[in-house]
Amino acid sequence: MAVTGHYIGTPNGIILCVSQRGQGIMNGLLYHAYSKEGIPFHGYEDIIKAAENLFNALGFPHMGTGDRDICGRTHVYRKKEGMTKVMKDEELLGQHGDMGTFVIRVQHRQHSSWQGRVTYLEEDQTVYFRSALELVKIIDGVLEKKEQTDAAKRDKEE
Repeated sequence: MAVTGHYIGTPNGIILCVSQRGQGIMNGLLYHAYSKEGIPFHGYEDIIKAAENLFNALGFPHMGTGDRDICGRTHVYRKKEGMTKVMKDEELLGQHGDMGTFVIRVQHRQHSSWQGRVTYLEEDQTVYFRSALELVKIIDGVLEKKEQTDAAKRDKEE
């Protein structure tokens, strides 16, 4: 059987390496091809902020709607010049988290959310998502299942 999810395939691909999860909050590092350093995160808010910053800098995927402030002004982001890849796909895919590793490929930013697909590398499972909330639920579900499986293994060993 071929390994189907072990590629990035998009300039804005993200590798999410989850190191630990406790009380619903996960920690780890987020990687993309434009930086050698991983971006530390503590919860989904940090992941979404880091990804949005990357997407805005790349100008891809294009925002369907602009960010607005409390006064109703819309903010427009310009693509940053000089964004060059410093990591190859193989290097990115070499990164792994203790709890799980996910490849997130956001293909569209429409309706003030994300649409794309996420691959759980340890199980080689790819799922399409229609919103950032759905992405969060997918990742949370995978991590919850992994925690339950690990707990069952520990109980069996005792």
